[in-house]
Amino acid sequence: MTIATRRIKSSFTAGELAPELFGRADLRAFENGARRLRNVVIQPTGGVARRPGLVHVAALPGAARLMPFEFNTEQTYLLALSDARLQVFLGDAEVASLPAPWTAAMLPQLSYTQSADTLLLFHPEMPPQRLTRSSHTAWTITTFAFSRMPFHAFRPDIALTPSGTSGMITVTASAPLFQPGHVATHMRLKGRRIQVFTVLDALTATAHCDELLEDVLPTNDWQESAFSSVRGQPVCAGFHQDRLVLGGSRDLPNRLWLSRTGDLGDFDSGSGLDDEGIEFALVSDQVNAIRAVFSGRHLQVFTSGAEWMVTGDPLTPSSIQLNRQTRIGSVVERQVPPVDVDGATLFVARSGRGVHEFAYTDVADAYQANDLALVARHLVQTPVSMAYDQTARLLHVVMADGGIATLTLYRAEQVTAWTRLETQGAFRAVAETEGRVYALVERFGTHRLERFDAAAGLDAALAGIAALPQDSWSGLAHLEGQQVGLLADGAPRAAETVVDGAIPVEPPAATVQAGLPFRHVIEPLPMALGGASGAAAAPLRLVSATFRILATPALEVDLGRGVQPVPFRRLDTALLDAAPVPFTGDIALRALGWRRDAMAPLWRIEGETPLPMTLLSVTTDMRITS
Repeated sequence: MTIATRRIKSSFTAGELAPELFGRADLRAFENGARRLRNVVIQPTGGVARRPGLVHVAALPGAARLMPFEFNTEQTYLLALSDARLQVFLGDAEVASLPAPWTAAMLPQLSYTQSADTLLLFHPEMPPQRLTRSSHTAWTITTFAFSRMPFHAFRPDIALTPSGTSGMITVTASAPLFQPGHVATHMRLKGRRIQVFTVLDALTATAHCDELLEDVLPTNDWQESAFSSVRGQPVCAGFHQDRLVLGGSRDLPNRLWLSRTGDLGDFDSGSGLDDEGIEFALVSDQVNAIRAVFSGRHLQVFTSGAEWMVTGDPLTPSSIQLNRQTRIGSVVERQVPPVDVDGATLFVARSGRGVHEFAYTDVADAYQANDLALVARHLVQTPVSMAYDQTARLLHVVMADGGIATLTLYRAEQVTAWTRLETQGAFRAVAETEGRVYALVERFGTHRLERFDAAAGLDAALAGIAALPQDSWSGLAHLEGQQVGLLADGAPRAAETVVDGAIPVEPPAATVQAGLPFRHVIEPLPMALGGASGAAAAPLRLVSATFRILATPALEVDLGRGVQPVPFRRLDTALLDAAPVPFTGDIALRALGWRRDAMAPLWRIEGETPLPMTLLSVTTDMRITS
């Protein structure tokens, strides 16, 4: 008996599903999921489109971190931090380059926070740095100055004995304490400040009395600066309710410090007045090393083992409350700052296998941390960088293997769809500034800064316009010796090899785009496992497939006989090298042959033609024998 069946796939809002779920035809995600989605993005409306290409911006000296800097709504910058160097980009132009105090080894653990025109940078082994801008080309990096440093009693078991009460004195410890890094460090003896001048040995140091000491008796009532080269520097920071919040350090990994209200450098807790500094530790059944602080509806604290909520309206020493919410933990090998998406905070799990949505629920009066990568676990493997494009509603998560897992997130329409982006080379970092998404890409042994651009159909691409058609185009030194794809006057041409930074164009063209090609792939889930009628082993014949596409100039489809281009041109249109006209509508294609492999996809869209492609739906007509 032969059964005729028609199936309509009207959206891809579940994205690419993990192979472990191929046996779960009962899941709602199967209706809107796909088996493979490469170099495409899911639109919030449910369609799937070829991803934007990458425009070449600049060559970088080496591995780097990318950070956004928003001076105001009209002036947004991109910062590229590399070994001992900071480069500032406005749009696609480099406007400043200056020496910096960090090293290449520090880059993975660098964190940052911004307030108005000041960006603060943090690393456990580097004093906090302050980046300020006075004009497009005038930038300065200075050490952040604490007006009142927080103190901590690191060794209450050791007694200190001062030789005097004023001026230069000698301080003797009852057990080995002093290290060379203590030079210039501040201490407090019975609440009175001194500053270490020289370290003579582990038991003795000279110091200057900033305040008159009480006496010269041995005392265990002493503290030293919470941050120093000996004890470590702040790990991360954020701004909340006009306070600078510092999270963790090397020797105090689970401690939070909040500055005085309106004074970002004053961390003195004083007598506990409402506007004075606040300090407390995250006390639980495990040491929670703080990895990030985030200002949302509440002050959110992300640690290596749990997520916390700090409440108080406003936050004062007497009103502050600390509550652990979930036990996921954040990645510790590097800094991957959380991002805000529609009021929820997205962060990378410590396991490196999940991206969680930390969202407050009024019903439970608590936060929940849902795993957004649950059905696409194979795509999320060791994230190293993350950025959110609010305009396109795309979360780009760079993986250690050089790919990008891209999530389309639109809660109102229940869209949670993952795809994977790849390129010739490897993605290493990503950042977003005012709707422009930049990527650090490692190609051919070098690092380049590139930008996603909807007008580009190629990677590492450059475009040019001339008044008259040209038979040779130059300016491609960054692709020297590489075979590049070519769009000439809007039409795809044969690949050319870059020689001396130039390529030939024959016939001549007035507009050219050249760059590295990339291939997009769309494969549906196996039909038998997706809920089609009939047994999985029964012979199945695909009679026809109808693809509804939007503004698509070129389409290549495989219906079982290899990838074949779909002809769109009519008899009255120009042929050969004319730019193809975008087509919107249904394309019905016939298929031949029976098949027994239930796991093989019935159809596949695949190609690297550097033109837009948007698929809205697919209707398949099949015959199944039983």
